[in-house]
Amino acid sequence: MKPELIVMLTWNDRTVENALQLFDDIKNIPIKHWGFKDVGLPRSEMIRLAQAMSDAGKTTYLEVVSLSEKEGVEGARLAIESGVDVLMGTVFFDSINEYLKNKSVAYYPFLGNVHSHPSVLEGSIDEIVVHAQQLESKGVDGLDLLTFRYTGNAPRLLEAVVEATNVPIVSAGSIASCKRIDEVLAAKAWGFTVGTAFFEEKFVPDGSFKENVMAAWNWMQGQNAH
Repeated sequence: MKPELIVMLTWNDRTVENALQLFDDIKNIPIKHWGFKDVGLPRSEMIRLAQAMSDAGKTTYLEVVSLSEKEGVEGARLAIESGVDVLMGTVFFDSINEYLKNKSVAYYPFLGNVHSHPSVLEGSIDEIVVHAQQLESKGVDGLDLLTFRYTGNAPRLLEAVVEATNVPIVSAGSIASCKRIDEVLAAKAWGFTVGTAFFEEKFVPDGSFKENVMAAWNWMQGQNAH
């Protein structure tokens, strides 16, 4: 099965100011999964954006790039209030996991040693695999792996994590070429996010946001868009 493309209305780990209008303009394209970050917009606008996505029949994602426990819990509360389907990110804390238990929002926390902004992932592959297995044992619904923010062998890391786990693995961050999409496919990850690369026209130089999104989508369908 092909991985799921999650379109993030984000640039440099921040939700873009015109995210709601941008989504409204292209919501009819055949992509089901859409998300945004917990920074860049006022809370009320994030809630409106999530509602618009849900109303359009999309599966919705809030990725929390803030790394403290307090900010993670606040992100979980925002996820519940906005009605998104999945909370991605946060450094894992038992308090966040417990808060989301028996609620309608799935939890896909970060793996490994994540720091800085934009985020960086450190640690050995073995350490990150062990961490993935530990989090799976705690009952998380999926995992958010910053594959291409990793300081080591990124494709091998993704393959190792997918092989060692039984929950959806989302490869997030810095997927800015068809080659990297192919690496996600090869690793059999459940899905991947793209945001900044669409805004920076990495797939269709001088193309619109929509054209860049559709180029990545078409590539995944086996249609060479280049």
